[in-house]
Amino acid sequence: MAKKSKQAAGTPAIVALTAAGVAFTTHAYEHDPAHPSYGEEAAQALGVSPAQVFKTLVADVDGVLTVAVVPVSGSLDLKALATAVGGKRAAMADPALAERTTGYVLGGISPLGQRKRLRTVIDASAAAHPTVCCSAGRRGLEIELSPADLTALTSATVAPIARP
Repeated sequence: MAKKSKQAAGTPAIVALTAAGVAFTTHAYEHDPAHPSYGEEAAQALGVSPAQVFKTLVADVDGVLTVAVVPVSGSLDLKALATAVGGKRAAMADPALAERTTGYVLGGISPLGQRKRLRTVIDASAAAHPTVCCSAGRRGLEIELSPADLTALTSATVAPIARP
């Protein structure tokens, strides 16, 4: 059963999860703008392993914006991302373009409920966890759900795209 707080009720990610009828939990915490890593901050605040908290990154693969969802304990392997979607070259997308396209701000980009649905690749390590956490659409707000639900709702490809 979904848990919602009044603060979380309006994010497009939460709306998408609620509409889909999947089980999820929201986790709110006080975001510290001075923290050097949004993902590491979320893992610390939630008291879970950084391997279970996933960051949402937007990359440009051969001119097509692509979402990569990788654990905060690692980094995105751009070559592996390109390979996963049948591309040749990948680079991180311009931050302003990522924000405009997804409708979210950096540090709060969710793989769910994006303004424009982008092809998505989730790192294969997600399957090792009963649940994973990712941004709910704003800094200081995470959603926890099963990797299978995240994959289904984003129509994602699952592939090894993270490096330790």
